This record gives sequence, structure tokens and C-alpha cells, in this order.
Amino acid sequence: MAENNNNYDESSIKSLDPREHIRLRPGMYIGKLGDGSAPDDGIYVLVKEVVDNSIDEHMMGFGKQIDVTVEDGSVLVKDYGRGIPLGKVVDCVSKINTGAKYDSNAFQKSVGLNGVGTKAVNALSNYFRVSSVRNGEKKVAEFEAGQITNDLPIAKSNEKNGTTIYFKPDNTIFKNYRFLPDYLDDLFWNYAYLNSGLTLKLNQKSYLSKNGLKDLLERKTNAEQIRYPIIHFRGEDIEFAFTHANQYGENYHSFVNGQNTTQGGTHLSAFREAIVKTVRDFFGKNFDAADIRASIVAAVAVRVQEPVFESQTKTKLGSTHIGPDGPTLRTFVNDFVSKVLDDFLHKNTEVAQALLKRIQQSERERKEIAGVKKIANERAKKANLHNKKLRDCRLHFNDKKGEEESKRNTTLFITEGDSASGSITKSRNVQSQAVFSLRGKPLNSFGLTKKVVYENEEFNLLQHALNIEDGIDGLRYNRIVIATDADVDGMHIRLLILTFFLQFFPDLVEKGHIYILETPLFRVRNKKKTIYCYSEEEKQKAVSELGSKPEITRFKGLGEISPDEFGGFIGDDIRLDPVILSEDSNIKDLLSYYMGKNTMDRQKFIINNLRVEKDEVEAEA
Repeated sequence: MAENNNNYDESSIKSLDPREHIRLRPGMYIGKLGDGSAPDDGIYVLVKEVVDNSIDEHMMGFGKQIDVTVEDGSVLVKDYGRGIPLGKVVDCVSKINTGAKYDSNAFQKSVGLNGVGTKAVNALSNYFRVSSVRNGEKKVAEFEAGQITNDLPIAKSNEKNGTTIYFKPDNTIFKNYRFLPDYLDDLFWNYAYLNSGLTLKLNQKSYLSKNGLKDLLERKTNAEQIRYPIIHFRGEDIEFAFTHANQYGENYHSFVNGQNTTQGGTHLSAFREAIVKTVRDFFGKNFDAADIRASIVAAVAVRVQEPVFESQTKTKLGSTHIGPDGPTLRTFVNDFVSKVLDDFLHKNTEVAQALLKRIQQSERERKEIAGVKKIANERAKKANLHNKKLRDCRLHFNDKKGEEESKRNTTLFITEGDSASGSITKSRNVQSQAVFSLRGKPLNSFGLTKKVVYENEEFNLLQHALNIEDGIDGLRYNRIVIATDADVDGMHIRLLILTFFLQFFPDLVEKGHIYILETPLFRVRNKKKTIYCYSEEEKQKAVSELGSKPEITRFKGLGEISPDEFGGFIGDDIRLDPVILSEDSNIKDLLSYYMGKNTMDRQKFIINNLRVEKDEVEAEA
């Protein structure tokens, strides 16, 4: 060790060019890498960085349509703006800190201010091609891993003005990646809601919004479940919409300069405060803030000059002012919300009464469970000192310090049974992976009130392990992974856990925190090589590859997989299936169908979908 320290001299100091640094430390530029199973994974950030530039052109008044094609792991983005100035095309996509967005006169309230985005996309792509057309002339350049391979001269062109970028993410950096249609769908709808009049096309599907954030909430809520019509207002540099529904928790969609700030920030804090203040003033009652905001579904968007975000991926706003010479965000949001909402409630007494009833209902529910909540929390605090159900990790998602990328990888595995829990506990990364062990099948919580969360010891300990009792702002783990066997009992347990989250903490699902762990069904090996297979198709491919009758093992349960093997399935190559609610999903109807009392519809579904595993039939024969 001492000898190595003595070798620390001038030769130990290295300087990387920006391209090399992006490839060596991609997390500093695009957040976590991931494989596409999470909405904030790097491949979606790459798409956003390119589309954001086209959006900025539209914001400046150039281009009313953006065409995007995503297929075979590649992305093509074409806009009809002014086109990148031809003499600067290569610099704009390859030189860090080069761009028009430093000139606030050109891009007053842009998302991408750091001159990094497209350069990061270029550096992190196997192949990258940029084409710019301006006034009858065209410039094209091609790159591989950020290095230029083809710098074509400017040529004549009959094409419309605009910029076209094609890229294919580097599969050595984004391993086993895939673009999930649901996440892309959400991304492009958000673009449409925030840019009325802009048409986006993703693989020929059109995205267009006339009513902005009101359209967003209509898509995210069910008309039968909301307590009063959506309240919607637009002002200069601010727009908001909200209503109250019947779900537990608070559900917000927040945006800054078109960027979806999934972790909120100063603008969302100001909005939540403004709603409480305005409602209290209107009714002349000092309602508890939690009662006013309980079951709220809201969206808020602001435009800020030179925004400051807490990370390069711009998921949380840190700016305190609307602009260098403007008021504080808190004052700006409060003044606008209080004025328009107070006027609205005075003019719409039916809506005001419906809002009052929702607040009073939340107040009654809170008081009803106050006693049992106090007792349960005292028990939970004692249990937390030595919680046998939780094998905690060192790093947490809500830690004030620590690298953003590391915190985003924090994971809680929810397991059932001693053997499965033991395998994961022994093979996990103690820095960022925790394990919560269930005792048998949890209670079916469908149709029950939140009182059961405190009365049921297992549920209470789980909500405390996650730190979500008062909302998900303090969530301790970014990924909550349900790890159960793939048999009938395992599937039932999975449904019961999902029911718990959907019933009481739906925003965990809405915000993309819930996953199902994929574990291999088969191990195929010979003396030279072992291949783990997650499907029958993968098994057949492995058998063909290894040839001459390899040994095939079928894993019936997680407990059968040794800790050494398990380590390979929950490490860098972990396979996770995100739990995604489609836009037409109604949580109440969904839970009623799967977890309510037996219905004829469900009986018919089970009968029509009965099947027998082929290998089980062969075994019996």
C-alpha cells in the first residue's frame, strides 16, 4: 500500500477531454443509466435533450410540428424550426458549452441552459447524425461515440428549414436497454400539454393539446371519481389546474420551462402553500393543511428565466426567484393563485361547497384514526430500533447528502419467506439495497380505510420503513421491488402488495417507484458456460448455443437460487418490470375486478385463460 502511495506524482494527474469525461462519468450529465425500466433512466433523458431543443425553437415562434420515430433502439427527431446555423452545426453537437442558450435574448426561458445536452447524447451514442437545413442549404455530420467520422460540406437542398438528429444509444453503456411505449407516451403528452398549438408525432401517433394542464388532469383522472370539475387557470409564466378525487395521498405534476420536475422544488412548494392559504382565507377557517391537500390531483407549470436545478437531469427546481430582477417564486405563485382562485370560488359556490365537503371528510377521517395512529407509531418507533422485518442499507433516497445517481439506485426488496429473504439479504449490495420480509400472505386491503394501515402491524412497519406516512416526499428508497415466486402463491402475494400500494399510496405507482423483480426460470449450462434464461424462448436459444444436451435446471422458487447466483440477478444487470398504470386505468375498478369478491367477469376470465405448463404435462407423462 505504501509503495502505491509513493507513486503519486505528476504522472498520476490526468486531464480528460469533455467527450471522454461524459463517457467515463455519464451519470453526472444524464443521471442514472438504467435499462429503460424507469421513467428517469438515461435513454429517456437522451430523447428529451434532443426534443427539448426542438421545443425551444417552437417557443421562439419557429416550427409547429416535431416528428419523432423510435424503433429498433434508435431515435430520429425532426423539427421545422430555423435549423442550426450551418457553420456551427458540428460545434453545437460536439463542443461542450457551445450553444445559443447563453444569450438570454435568443432563448429567454429555455430548459437547456448548460450547453451540454446534445453533446452528451452524441458522446453516449454508437452512431449520431445531425442534419441542418437553412434557406436552401444543408449541412450534415456523422459521429461515433462523440468523435466525428464524416463532416460533409454544405450542399444545396430543397428541404424545409429545420434540424434532424438521429442517434442510437451505446449499448455498452446502456446495457439491455429498451424504450417502453408507456413512458414515451407520457413524455410526449407532457410536451403537448405544455405547448398548446404544437403537434408532436411519435411513430405516427399525434399529440396535440388545446387546453394545456386541464387536458393533462382529464387524462390522469376519472370523471366519475373527481369531486368537482377541474379548476384551471393560465397567466403570464404560470398555469395550474387541480381538483380533488377520492384516493389517498396528494398527486402533483409539476413543470418548469417545459421540464417535468418529478421531484418538485421551490415552485411546487409555493403552489401547495398557496392552495392552503387561499382556501383558509376564503372559508375563514384555519383548516389543517393536510386536510385541504388530501386527495388533491394537481398540475402546475411555471416559466423561469435562467432556472437553477438541483441536478443536471433537472428533476427538482432550486431557483428562488422568477428571474434575476423578478419577485420570489413564492410571492409570484402565491399572488397569482390567491387572486384567481379566490375570485373563482366566490363565483362558483357549488364548487366551493364540494371542496368544503372534501376537506371536512378528510378532517373526520384524520380524527377517527388519530388514536390508533398514535399507538401504532409508538410501536413502530420501538420496532425501528430493531426491526426484524427490515434489513436496511446505508444510503437512502431522501438523504440530504450523497451522489444523485447513487441515491436513485436505492432499492427495497419486499420478499416472502425465510429462504427467499435470506438469499437476497446475503447477496444484496448493503450500500443501497434493503430487504423487507413478509410473514406469509398480507391482508387483502381492498375497500378498507387507512385505519387498517395502522392496525395491521406488517403494513404499519412497511409504511415506516418507506417513510411515506405523510406523503412520498421523504421516501427512503427510489425503487420498491416486489420479489415473490412466479407460482400461484407468489402471484397472489404480489397482487396483495400492489393492492396495498394502489389503495393507500397510489402516488408511489403514479411516480414510477414500484417494480416486479424478474428472476430466471431456467439455468442452462455445460462444463464451460452457464446461461440464465428468463423465458422458454431464451431457454431454447441457450440450448442451441451450448449444444450436446446441456444440464437444464428449472427454478421453482426464489429460495432455490443460491445467494451467489442471486447476486448476479440483483446487481448491475438486474431486470425489473415497472408497474405502470395505463391512461385509461381506473384504480377503483381495477382493484374491484382483481381483489373484490368473486364476480362473473373474473370467473370467465380465469376459465378462458386456463393453461397447463408444457413441461408439467411432459413430467406427468
